[in-house]
Amino acid sequence: MELLDGIFSRDLGIFIKNSNTLVLADFHIGYEEALNKQGILIPRFSFQDMLKRLTPILKKKFSTIIINGDLKHEFGTISKQEWSESKRLLAMLKMACEKLILIKGNHDTMLEAIGHSCEILECVKQGNILITHGDKLPKTLSGIETIIIAHEHPAIILKDKIRKEKFKCFLVGKFKNKNLIVQPSFNSISQGTDVAHSKLISPFLAQDIMNFKVFIVGDKVYNFGPLQELI
Repeated sequence: MELLDGIFSRDLGIFIKNSNTLVLADFHIGYEEALNKQGILIPRFSFQDMLKRLTPILKKKFSTIIINGDLKHEFGTISKQEWSESKRLLAMLKMACEKLILIKGNHDTMLEAIGHSCEILECVKQGNILITHGDKLPKTLSGIETIIIAHEHPAIILKDKIRKEKFKCFLVGKFKNKNLIVQPSFNSISQGTDVAHSKLISPFLAQDIMNFKVFIVGDKVYNFGPLQELI
C-alpha cells in the first residue's frame, strides 16, 4: 500500500523506494521480562512472532534498514531477554541489508552496548525525508518535506453492534506544512494506543488529527480514510 508518493507500507514497516530503505520501529524487546518482574506472568512468545512476521519482508535485500527507536524496553538496564533477543534480531537484519542504522528512542538506554556494531543516530535524513523516533521535536526541519515517526504505537478500534476489535495502523497527515507518517509498533503483545480516544504522547501529534488518514494493518494494509469517519 502506498502511504505517500514513493513511500509504501510493508506489513508494520515502511519501505522508501528511492533509497531502497526499510524502516521498522518499537520492537520493545524485553517487554515480557519486564511484565514478569511486575508479577504479570505471560508466556514469552512475542520474539518468535516478530521473527515470523519479518521473514517474508526480509526476502528482499535492502540498501538500508533503520530501526526507528525503542529496540529494547527496559529504561535503566539491559535485561537477559533484551540482550539475547536483540542480538539475534540485529544479526537477522544485517543479513538483509548493506547498512543497519539504529535511531535512539526514549527506551533505548545503554543501546550502544547492544548495537555497538551498528550506526546509532538521533535521526536519519534521506533527501527530503526525516526519520526520527517522535518522542521529541528536531531542532530544524529545513529542507524536509516528509517526516516518519514511531513512538505513539497507533491503533484504532473498529466496532459494530456485536463486537469491537483493535488494529494496529499507520497515520498519514501533516505536521505544520510537512507530510507526517506515524508507523505502528512491531511488538506483538500490545496492539497500541487507540488514537481516536486516547491522549497522545508524541509532540508531533499535539494537534487535531481527525483529518489524518488511517491505514489499518490486517491480512494486508487497508486505507480506511480520515480518522473522523471511523468514530
